[in-house]
Amino acid sequence: MSPAVLSVIAIGVVIIASFGTRLNVGILAVALAWPIAVYGAGWKGDAVMATFPSSLFLTLLGVTLLFGMAQANGTMAALSHRALRLCGGRAGLLPLLFFLLACAISTMGPGAIATIALLAPLAMAAGTPAGMPVLLTALMIGNGANAGNLSPFSAVGVIVSSAMGNAGLGGHEWAVWAANFTAHALAALAAWALFGGPRLLREGDAMVVPEAHPFTQAHRLTLAVGALWVVAVMLLKVNLGLAAFAAAAVLVLARTGENAAMLKQVPWSVLVMVCGVTVLIGVLEKTGGMELFSTLLARISTPGTINGVIAFITGGISTYSSTSGVVYPTFLPMVPSLVAKLGGGDPLQVALSINVGAALVDVSPLSTIGALCLAAIPEGQDASLLFRRLLTWGLSMTIVGALFCQFFIRFFAA
Repeated sequence: MSPAVLSVIAIGVVIIASFGTRLNVGILAVALAWPIAVYGAGWKGDAVMATFPSSLFLTLLGVTLLFGMAQANGTMAALSHRALRLCGGRAGLLPLLFFLLACAISTMGPGAIATIALLAPLAMAAGTPAGMPVLLTALMIGNGANAGNLSPFSAVGVIVSSAMGNAGLGGHEWAVWAANFTAHALAALAAWALFGGPRLLREGDAMVVPEAHPFTQAHRLTLAVGALWVVAVMLLKVNLGLAAFAAAAVLVLARTGENAAMLKQVPWSVLVMVCGVTVLIGVLEKTGGMELFSTLLARISTPGTINGVIAFITGGISTYSSTSGVVYPTFLPMVPSLVAKLGGGDPLQVALSINVGAALVDVSPLSTIGALCLAAIPEGQDASLLFRRLLTWGLSMTIVGALFCQFFIRFFAA
C-alpha cells in the first residue's frame, strides 16, 4: 500500500477517533504520521519533525496566554457583569444582549469556548428568572460566541488564517469573520423567533440585575494593554502572536494577576490536537495523500454544488469531532487541490464554506460549547430536554449551513 493511501487512511482513523475516544487525536496523528513517513515513504525523523507548525504554535500560545490573564484576573467577568446591567431590568433586551456580548468577547480574542465558559453561568442565572427559555439562552450565547470565533485575534481565527495562508488563500481574515458572523446572526435570529423571543419582548418580564464586580486597577491595565495590542496588530502590522507574548509579559510584570493562573487558562489539549493533526496533514500533503483525498471528495460534488456539499460534510463531521482541532486543519489545506480536481469553483468560496459549515453545528451538546451551556442549566430545569433540543438544533444546522453556503457564500468572496 502506498504512503499516499496510508496517509488518507490515517486521516480517516483520526476523524473517527475524534468522535468519542479519550485519546487526544493530536497524539494519535503524530503517532500515525511517524511510521507512514519514515517506514512507508523513507523519510528521516527530522523531516517529520519539520512538519510541526512552530509558527502556529507560538501564535496560539501567545494569544491564549494574553487572554488567559484577562480571564484569570477577572477582567472579562467584570466586563460581562457591567454589560448585563445595561439592560436595566428590561428582560426583552436579554437575547440581543447575550448575542452581542458573546460575539464581542469572542471577537476580542478569547474565542468561543472561553467565552461560553464565562458567560453561560451568568446568562442562565440572569435569563431564567426573567422568563427567558434556557434553550433560547443557550442558542443566543452559543451563536454569539461562534459568530466572533473566527476573528483575526482569536485562537481559532489564527488556526483558520494559518491553514488558509498555507493553501494560498491568505489576506481574507475579515471576509472569514463576516461570513461566519452573518451565518450565526441569522441562526440566532431564527432561534429568537422560534423559541420565545417575541413573547419576551412583548411581555417585558422583570429581570434580576446581577451585582457588578468591582472594576479594579488591574482590570483597567489589562484592558489598556489589550487595546494597545489590537491597535499594534491592526495599524502597525506587528506579529500577532509575538506581540501577545509581550503584552502577557507586561501584565505579569505589572502584577495584574498570577503567572500560574494565566498558564492554567491555556488550552494545552487544543494546542496538542491542532499541531498534531497539522503534522499528519504535512505528511499527507508531501506523500501525495492530499491529491488522493481531494479526488475522493471531488467524486461526490461538482463545481456548481461544491460549496453546499463541503459545508454539509464538514458540518456532519464537526457535530461529533473537533472543529478547530480536526476539521479546519484537515479540510482547509486541500481546497486548491479539490478545486483543481473539480475543474472549477472558487477556492475562497470553498474555504469559507468549510469555515461556516463546520462552525454552525457547534451548539450541539456533543460539542464543548453546547456542553458548557448544558452544564450551566439552573436547578429545576430539565437538562435531558435541553440536551435533546440542542442536539436536534445542531444536527439541523448541517442542512442550514449547506443551504447558506450554496446560495450566499459567494457574496463574501467578492
